[in-house]
Amino acid sequence: MRSLLVSLLVAGVALFSTATMAQVNWLPEVRGGVMAHSVDEPGPDGALINGTRIEDANVELLFNSDLTNWAPFGELRPHLGATVNFGGLESMVYTGLSWTFQVPNTPLFVEGSLGGALHNGASHDAVAPARNLGCPLLFRESASVGWKVTENASIMATVEHASHAYLCGEDNRGLTNLGVRFGYRF
Repeated sequence: MRSLLVSLLVAGVALFSTATMAQVNWLPEVRGGVMAHSVDEPGPDGALINGTRIEDANVELLFNSDLTNWAPFGELRPHLGATVNFGGLESMVYTGLSWTFQVPNTPLFVEGSLGGALHNGASHDAVAPARNLGCPLLFRESASVGWKVTENASIMATVEHASHAYLCGEDNRGLTNLGVRFGYRF
């Protein structure tokens, strides 16, 4: 029952994001970068973040939409992205909505996002360092703090987390990645 509920919730977020695509002005921003994998638990060497964990690549597309009218303080945009692990661990594709707030009179911005993700990791019986993620569809949220280097280019520190909020049973280690991304606005 919980698995069905999570699947319906994530599918609803994906459908809402897809429905907003009809109001999209195509592709205003592309982002990409590298991330440290699974930073919420110490690795075999006891460190949370070190060079051996930087094994994820992230790419994200952000779209314009009429949703910005709903966010008086900032920009509300649908996104589509992927975080790919090159170390044989969990990767995911995701969709959702991002809210970006530009701090007035500065190049600084903050951003939060919420949506759903589909991963290729184990739901149960994972062998360490892989994680039991409970079900194939997860909630995904992220937060970024960024700096507009130019009118079109930006750099940001990003943390992303995906889990099912214990709606698919007890296996819910979740996945938290931390990284640096670059963005280019067309």
